[in-house]
Amino acid sequence: MKIVAAYLLAVLGGKIAPSADDLKDILGSVGAEADDDRIELLLSEVKGKDITELIASGREKLASVPSGGGAAIAVAAGGGVAAAAAPAAAEPKKEEKVEEKEESDDDMGFSLFD
Repeated sequence: MKIVAAYLLAVLGGKIAPSADDLKDILGSVGAEADDDRIELLLSEVKGKDITELIASGREKLASVPSGGGAAIAVAAGGGVAAAAAPAAAEPKKEEKVEEKEESDDDMGFSLFD
């Protein structure tokens, strides 16, 4: 990923076709190690291709990847509505008198400032 980022930085810096040395310089400037095999693989894959077309095709591929979570939210929201409607349809329960406990200063022998 860092090699791809270095490639994109080189392109943003004005290099239309960055070389392996350009990528090594960028990675070296931030103290990252440069793997020659991976740099050569990236450069061979993008050789002769326009970076904007590569990014556009990458977005299309990412759009088809399921991200998950969306269905669970819809199910939870749908279940929540049904669950909320069920008690409303039930006959009202008798109100029970709830005794409120008085707050006491009983700290069981411990104090914040002991």
